[in-house]
Amino acid sequence: MSACVGRIGLMTELSFSQQVYQVVRRIPRGKVATYGQVASLTGHPRNARFVGYALHDNPEPGVIPCHRVVFRDGSLAPGFAFGGPERQRQLLEDEGVHFVPPRSDESAGADGWVVDLDRCRWKA
Repeated sequence: MSACVGRIGLMTELSFSQQVYQVVRRIPRGKVATYGQVASLTGHPRNARFVGYALHDNPEPGVIPCHRVVFRDGSLAPGFAFGGPERQRQLLEDEGVHFVPPRSDESAGADGWVVDLDRCRWKA
């Protein structure tokens, strides 16, 4: 078996969670991605909910920056596993992520403010 075939085989053997962690590691400081965006980048565009499950079990908090993943409207996860939405917001603000009040047709995070996706969404 050639090395190239071996590498391709390895890529297909990664679990969905491992694929999620690889994508999330690439989100730059000061940017966010949505759960759906991460799912699409793993090749599983309809698995946004499972991205959340994978991140809830993040094996390397601080290395895999799960705080950079938000809902499609920019709101924060009420169940952020590593300190709640207030901690997630603090981590994002420390990185320079901007928040704005939600439009009237949006749901919003715990305090009603959402990430400014126009300015801070990662262009993967």
